[in-house]
Amino acid sequence: MADLKIVMTLMVRDEADIIAAMIEHHLSQGVDLIIATDNGSVDGTREILADYAASGRVEVHDYLAHDKNQTGVVSEMASRAASEHAATWVINADADEFFIAQDPRLTLREALSRIPTSIGSFPVPVVNLTGVPARSGAWIRRLTQRDVREESTLMSTVALHAHPTADVVHVGRVGVTVQQGNHGVDIPSLGTPDARFALEVLHVPWRTYSQYETKVINTGRAYDANPLLNPSPRHHGMRDYRFWKAGVLESLYLVRHPGQHRGSSEVPSEGFASETRLETTLAELLQSGRAIVPGRLEPLLAAPGDQYTSDERQSAEAVAGVVIPLEIEHIEASTRWRDLYRAEAAQRRRAESEREHAESVVSRLRARPEARLRALVRRAVDAARALASRGMRAFRSSGGAGGA
Repeated sequence: MADLKIVMTLMVRDEADIIAAMIEHHLSQGVDLIIATDNGSVDGTREILADYAASGRVEVHDYLAHDKNQTGVVSEMASRAASEHAATWVINADADEFFIAQDPRLTLREALSRIPTSIGSFPVPVVNLTGVPARSGAWIRRLTQRDVREESTLMSTVALHAHPTADVVHVGRVGVTVQQGNHGVDIPSLGTPDARFALEVLHVPWRTYSQYETKVINTGRAYDANPLLNPSPRHHGMRDYRFWKAGVLESLYLVRHPGQHRGSSEVPSEGFASETRLETTLAELLQSGRAIVPGRLEPLLAAPGDQYTSDERQSAEAVAGVVIPLEIEHIEASTRWRDLYRAEAAQRRRAESEREHAESVVSRLRARPEARLRALVRRAVDAARALASRGMRAFRSSGGAGGA
């Protein structure tokens, strides 16, 4: 593994409640360098990144425009990972994603060292971590449940379209293009890793309502600021932005979590499975003295924050019972309108393309010398025939040869 170089890219905005845990986790798992771009954070995230940059393991850049240009910024970082740092593998991550080996006996580095680079790129499944909801405060000891609910039930019960889309890990390559959301690259996948060395991502998108509300607002306004982006009616960020503008986001945030409430020791079972690796490894990292900036990690391992009561949960469920059917109706109507618009636009493009093709063919024919010559010959022949015809008529009108 001596020649193995693992570089992670990270574009962040207002992630102070998680960024230290994310960095500590990946560096302890064998990532050599994290290239981070701060997108104009105002909650202290940029200062936390500066603390880690002092260690030499994090390289920090700034991109201040809030225009959701994730693909451009991340592609540049991923290319830099190859050109400036000779990366063997590149991982493009979000602040709320924790890459791990599925085999708990392996570190991320050990697993990647056993995956041949000849496969180019490969997908990494993502699973949400959830648990007891809270308005604010620490989350690591609270969110210890894997969300394994049946996907077909998510929309009708908690207004989620699906579980997260897989991420992609790829070999280092200068000029690589990373798709919006980090879910694809232009490096073909020529195989899948051996199951013994498979990876997965623990995803923590709903840590507190305060955090999630900020994320939803930032996402929605960034898409609003970039008219070139046209997210689907099913886009999770724009869906929750609609909920926030309607004043019901907190209720929908609450019902997405297991049915626990403040003071309850009950552990949810159906649709959820215990997942404590993140809590355990981060706590051990701090206690062992191996944390790079322990002062940034320690507050994230504090006791759980401001949680909700059972009455508040019941109220949220009542609101969700009204909102979710309306959201389903909205999505169906929006999807039908979008499909009709796209069909009409495609028909117009086909007609325009056919017209342009016909004009191009005519233009090319007219431009050919032989075509011009044939046209001149045709005109000359036509002129000769016309002249002969006029002469014949004149000859006949004068009585012809017999009248001489």
